[in-house]
Amino acid sequence: MEKEKKHRTVFFYKNYFQDFFETLNDKAKEKTLWTLELIEELPRIPETYLKHIAGTDGIYEIRVQQGSNIYRIFCFFDEGQLIIAISGFQKKNQKTPKKEIEKALAIKKEYENEKIQHYNS
Repeated sequence: MEKEKKHRTVFFYKNYFQDFFETLNDKAKEKTLWTLELIEELPRIPETYLKHIAGTDGIYEIRVQQGSNIYRIFCFFDEGQLIIAISGFQKKNQKTPKKEIEKALAIKKEYENEKIQHYNS
């Protein structure tokens, strides 16, 4: 059977995502990888898996649920179909912590500044 064509690519910026991923148990790691593959392959991603965070400049959360644990991975789009995964955390309650959103926005700005420097050098 032919492998599904990718509609987008997930890219991990620096070690932000990796540091979070290493803290997960094996089942949560499996579910996270499954969710990332789904995001790459589905033409349209349901909000169950990817949702824009209101009040932010293009920050989205990838939503992973493993048993009763809920995880969020912040990301943003760059050049259309490239998703930049930037950080993650375990969600403890309904509201996304403001400090996690601020961290994601700071990492996005860092990425954008590095990209500008790269093009100008």
